[in-house]
Amino acid sequence: MLRPQVDWTARAVRQAGLLQPYVPGKPVEQLLREQGLSEAVKLASNENPYGPPPASIDAIRQAAGHVHRYPDGDGSELKQRLANKHDVDPSQIVLGNGSNEVLELAIRTFAGPGDGVVYSEHAFIVYALAATAAGADGVAVPESDGLSHDLDAMLEAVDARTKVVCVANPNNPTGSLHELPAIRAFLDALPEHVLVILDEAYYEYVADEIGDSLKRLHHPGLLVCRTFSKAYGLAGCRIGYGLADAAIIGLINRFREPFNVNQLAMTAALAALDEDAWVKERTAATLHERGRLEQFLQSHGCLAAASHGNFVLLRHASADTLLLNLERRGMIPRPLAAYGMPDCLRISVGLREENDLLMTMLSGLLDELND
Repeated sequence: MLRPQVDWTARAVRQAGLLQPYVPGKPVEQLLREQGLSEAVKLASNENPYGPPPASIDAIRQAAGHVHRYPDGDGSELKQRLANKHDVDPSQIVLGNGSNEVLELAIRTFAGPGDGVVYSEHAFIVYALAATAAGADGVAVPESDGLSHDLDAMLEAVDARTKVVCVANPNNPTGSLHELPAIRAFLDALPEHVLVILDEAYYEYVADEIGDSLKRLHHPGLLVCRTFSKAYGLAGCRIGYGLADAAIIGLINRFREPFNVNQLAMTAALAALDEDAWVKERTAATLHERGRLEQFLQSHGCLAAASHGNFVLLRHASADTLLLNLERRGMIPRPLAAYGMPDCLRISVGLREENDLLMTMLSGLLDELND
């Protein structure tokens, strides 16, 4: 008996609507295949070029022999350590498969069909993707300068349907930063029932600039997201966390999958928390190298704006040509056309020798384009 064919593509389109998958930075292996190269440098995903703390590597090795067992589904030990670090109760912490999962869980928990999720137009693209996946309406608020969250305009965009507001500070991909007094005034003006996701994935790079947001900001619906992917060098482990009122965390946990964080990730994160000196040393090195890159871009007239993350933002009318030629030479930056910024490339701060190579390549390419 012949079965009728099912048009799975049409069905998926109907179900997913405008949802598009997140496209990460191009992997080195893919570029090597595409260009027939033997080596390449990836500066596309804002990774820590110095690698993970040595203690985390040792901890993973020791834990590898126990991966036949399920991890602690509650992540009790790591949550207790984070609670001690941030002076909160463990019930105020949710762990995620990267802070990305925490963002998605929070939006799915508090927003659904007919609800609104407000975010800045050129902020982390996952806010829009997560809102769409939840069936909510994403409200992208333009920035007055095209780079920094327009907090006043975002406040005006909040209405009776708004359930979630997302603020990235520092912002990815533009690198902009709001001082905590501005964030505090924004929070104070918001309705108390609105969940506010303060995405601080790059917090360690600005900690000395703005201080501790967890102690200086107060809003009943505040959820602060942090990650071990950037300054701690554990991007491949996928481990992040959120801090909020225990009632908010309790609701998010209803949507969290069992064992969403693996044992090796939690083990690595626990070890990394003992490596403050290591993290600060490499963070300082990254900030120094970021300064060199920004000075170079400024001297060539293509620095879009100062960055407060571990990346810089290049703006050039021929950004697509620069991308193509950099990739041909084995250098992978991040194009931002998906963010509505086709004239920009986001470039992660690499090791000194990687940054030197990038500047050498760019210098020649920019001279050719400007001739």
